[in-house]
Amino acid sequence: MRFQDIPGQQTIKQNLVNLVDSNRLSHALLFLGKEGSGSLQLALAFSQYVVCENKKGGDSCGQCPPCQKSSHWIHPDIHFSFPTIARESGDKPVANDFIVEWRNFITQTPFGNTYDWLQSIGAENKQGNITSHECEDILRKLNLKSFESGYKILIQWMPEYLKDIGNKLLKLIEEPPPNTLLLFVAEDESRILPTILSRTQLIKINRIDTASIATWLIEKQAVPREKALSLAPLAQGNMREALHLLHDGDEDWQEMLRNWLNAILKNGPAAQVKWVDETSKLGREKQKQFLAYFTHLISVSVEMDTTGRNLDVTETELDFAARLLKIARLEQLEAMVEELDRSIYHIERNANPKILFMALTIKIYHIIKDKSIILIN
Repeated sequence: MRFQDIPGQQTIKQNLVNLVDSNRLSHALLFLGKEGSGSLQLALAFSQYVVCENKKGGDSCGQCPPCQKSSHWIHPDIHFSFPTIARESGDKPVANDFIVEWRNFITQTPFGNTYDWLQSIGAENKQGNITSHECEDILRKLNLKSFESGYKILIQWMPEYLKDIGNKLLKLIEEPPPNTLLLFVAEDESRILPTILSRTQLIKINRIDTASIATWLIEKQAVPREKALSLAPLAQGNMREALHLLHDGDEDWQEMLRNWLNAILKNGPAAQVKWVDETSKLGREKQKQFLAYFTHLISVSVEMDTTGRNLDVTETELDFAARLLKIARLEQLEAMVEELDRSIYHIERNANPKILFMALTIKIYHIIKDKSIILIN
């Protein structure tokens, strides 16, 4: 994988390149970023850059033998570690037992999370783990001489699954063999062993910006521009969510929102009840996506009103956002965003959808009609 294959994160990419080019490479790095931020992809591209024989333009060449092997995840000096499961009672699993499935996973599901990975290996209800045997296998592999590269590299995905077993790796992290590079890729800093956290150089990775997601969808996935511009804001910086929306998001959120506002402002209680009944039948993820879309359009409205900029969104969204400004002031729009965010929070905690959306309908009505900003919850 090359840096150019990853959406956004230009500052991080440049910093990583500088570490190698200026020979300031720490032997243990922690890539810390939320799901869908591209942290694993950055670690993969970084490892390929390290072993590349013809680095140019701030990226690996993609053509030399080390790059070819790295891009197919078969370079003999780049090792992988990740959560695994025991397939049978008494098994002592290590990552190499699942290496074929792993290569398929990072090829076909590049921004997948641990749930996606564990389901792909048939975990069902089993808990993933990075075992004591895995730690011993890591020590064995990294104490061997490198085969082709000047470096031996370990990419460990989700060190949160190490638990106390990770203390077996402390001596390796503190005093690694010569030319050994340890790359830890994590999502939750609070679940990493403090003894490991304190011994690594932190590479903090933020969410991917909306414009970069849209550009990546257009250029790498051949998504039509208008569709990409509509999907990107809903992903909220999460590439996994962006791809999920691309493949499964077949709802017309704008039409659904238009119907809702018409029911609230024009058509009365019967139309509102009908809309709530239909919406409550959607899955929770789609309910959240719809509310996120409404929040996105409100943000476009606020941006238009406060800056007057020509935003990079679709014409229909610009028109809809302009119409929102005709029915609500900025304070009312802000109040609606608060209610939408609160509703998403409760959906994630299994609130009754009929009660939630009826209550939200009433609140939106009072915010717009009565200009009531402070509501009783």
